Amino acid sequence: MRQAPFRLVVMGVSGCGKSTLGHVLAARLGFPFVEGDELHSRANVEKMAAGQALTDADRSEWLQSLAGILGQALAQDSGVIVACSALKKMYRERLRQGAHDALFVHLQGASSVLTERIKQRPSHYMPASLLQSQLAILESPQSDELALTLDVLSTPEHQCQQVISYLNMLSSSPNSSPISSPMAHD
Repeated sequence: MRQAPFRLVVMGVSGCGKSTLGHVLAARLGFPFVEGDELHSRANVEKMAAGQALTDADRSEWLQSLAGILGQALAQDSGVIVACSALKKMYRERLRQGAHDALFVHLQGASSVLTERIKQRPSHYMPASLLQSQLAILESPQSDELALTLDVLSTPEHQCQQVISYLNMLSSSPNSSPISSPMAHD
């Protein structure tokens, strides 16, 4: 029977709430949280800050670093929560090279909502002007991928509970124990 994946990638375009949900999940599940934005090269950060979209080549080394983190967690049979845009299926496949069992939690919402959220965080290097370029290349997870799609308008606590419920559903092995949460309620 399939064990629940403990390598989680919170994905989506800028402003969707990846970091917020990642922190909530990490606190609730007791896993370390890795902020993917912090692993971008200086050149990538400068490029985005200048309003230039990253190319596949720009993202390559960054994705490899994140896949390494996921792979280390898999090798240690431990959990980790990673925030990463993972906009294209090929990016998610690259990340799965590190951990084949990674669950992608896709936060999705309307462009207008995302734009307003980005405008509310002026200290972040990602300008609102790049949102449309991210939406243009976004390939939402398909049925052949291990993924859960959530609405950005839900509270982070509700999103967290949805993830925990999904993980519990995947943990159908008689030897696996349900994932608990101090705030879990039905």
